[in-house]
Amino acid sequence: MPSVVLVRLILFLQIYASCIRAIWPEPQKYNAGSSVVRLSPDLRLEYEPLRTPLRSLQWLLSSIREGNIAGEKQLPTSVLLTAAFERMKHNIIHQNIVPRKFHPRGSLFEPSQNSTKHPIVNVLTVREVNHLQSLTSGSDQSSEAYSISVDDDGRANIQIISAAGGLNALQTFSQLFFAHSDPRFGVYCPYSPLFILDSPNFEHRGLNLDIARNWIPPKDVMHTIEALAATKMNRLHLHASDAQSWPLEVPSLPNLALKGAYDSSQIWTVADLEAVQYHGALHGVEVFLEIDLPGHTTAIGEAYPDLVIAANKELWSEFALQPPSGQLKLNSSNVAEFVGSLLDDLVSRSSSWSSKFHIGGDELNLNAYTLDPTVRSSSPKILQPLVQSFVDHVISKVQAHGVQPIVWEEMVLEWNITLPENAIVQTWRSESALNAVLAKSHKTLFGPNSHWYLDCGFGFYVDPSLRNPDLKDPERETRPPYLDYCSPYKNWRHVYSYNPLKEIRDELRHLIIGGEVHLWNELTDSVTLDSKLWPRVAAAAEVMWSGTEKMPDEGTTRRLAEFRERLVERGVGASVVQMEWCLRNKGGCTL
Repeated sequence: MPSVVLVRLILFLQIYASCIRAIWPEPQKYNAGSSVVRLSPDLRLEYEPLRTPLRSLQWLLSSIREGNIAGEKQLPTSVLLTAAFERMKHNIIHQNIVPRKFHPRGSLFEPSQNSTKHPIVNVLTVREVNHLQSLTSGSDQSSEAYSISVDDDGRANIQIISAAGGLNALQTFSQLFFAHSDPRFGVYCPYSPLFILDSPNFEHRGLNLDIARNWIPPKDVMHTIEALAATKMNRLHLHASDAQSWPLEVPSLPNLALKGAYDSSQIWTVADLEAVQYHGALHGVEVFLEIDLPGHTTAIGEAYPDLVIAANKELWSEFALQPPSGQLKLNSSNVAEFVGSLLDDLVSRSSSWSSKFHIGGDELNLNAYTLDPTVRSSSPKILQPLVQSFVDHVISKVQAHGVQPIVWEEMVLEWNITLPENAIVQTWRSESALNAVLAKSHKTLFGPNSHWYLDCGFGFYVDPSLRNPDLKDPERETRPPYLDYCSPYKNWRHVYSYNPLKEIRDELRHLIIGGEVHLWNELTDSVTLDSKLWPRVAAAAEVMWSGTEKMPDEGTTRRLAEFRERLVERGVGASVVQMEWCLRNKGGCTL
């Protein structure tokens, strides 16, 4: 008759043999066993830089703890890795999960508390190399590539090409370990021996976050950066101004924020922006700004009313897609001077942390220019050369600081604007827009509102007016059931099902540099931010990392649910992925 210990061991191995692929986003290549290794609470990092001797990083650990590295704009690999290692170690030891939700009631899913034979990981070696073993053929030279090996004797090794790969590897490493229900046991990995070889499908994997329409303070953006890094997202696009408010301090134009922000307590100072971009750099997330021009600029008129036309019209829908109406004049030397001062200030500062700057260009209203005394026309033929001249001026200012410009798709698809070769065009209105922009040979970002607009499905923000003759129109957003223009709600499975490469010709795919998932915040603030973003951003993250042709199944659900538990343990208010009964009863909720 087998011993109780042997029965427990057999049950434990059977459980983990079927659920070893619990990492989000899913790695490109993953092999794992079913032996247990434990992690020492005194785990040490040993970093071996390329062509340099092995060296201790204890002084860096001290610097991280004492906060002595703040303000460093070119962060060395050793600093980035050491900071990431400290975060990872804290998350594994102090903010880990006991995965009881993923097993039937009363089942034995953990190593025996009495076992002392499991090897202990005492040292994590991170080695910088020239190249990694190929995922397909040749060698994988992506700067974000990494490999991880954990042997069943407790040896743990990571290989990287750059710091970015090291940050990704440490995020993956943290997901290999679980807390035990008996704290005396510590944390353990049930997957050794294991080997992971991984790199992303797309270079640019981002979130576009609106911080203008409703106040989102810097601390909440930093919190979001930490969650983005956990999903290996590497870009945060801050939509930093709009018609409704101007929350950014601009020292050369002090009245912009003083008069354009909703309140003096709702201003991002120069130090705030610097801190957020530094926080992003420390976590491997490049934070860049969007200043939408020339539309969506009514808030500028609060400080500089002579620069804006059609501002705050009562019948705003004739002059804008949302209130308040108003946009910059196109044919004004005063506007050109203002824009030059604005960009020289903002771009010169933000370029210390980012190589990109988004200049907007969407939803330009033609009717507004009938009120511009220097134009007095809504004709695209008259307006197009003015828009081209405006965009040329804006881009010249951006490029003067060595920064790559990004524009919305309308500049290319509606206005036929000529852009410099290095410009990036961001698509959003449809899946077909991606193909249309690629056909014009532009570098392109995807993220259609049909799949990746996270604000959709929460209803419209406009109230009905008895003065409006269209009130009885059954298609209006101000009639029941009060749907917004991009309804329905994009649940995580719908986000995950988007395939950006569908129907894209092979010869055009090299122009796709990546994508962004979007949260416009008409109906979002700090209270609801986490639940609007998570776990749906994570679904988009896997599409951009290793997906594009996968459809969600039960395995996807279980992996995302486990990742969500890890986010929650770290203080992220992520929405529920799946009912607990379904997670505890594998196969019980399939249809």
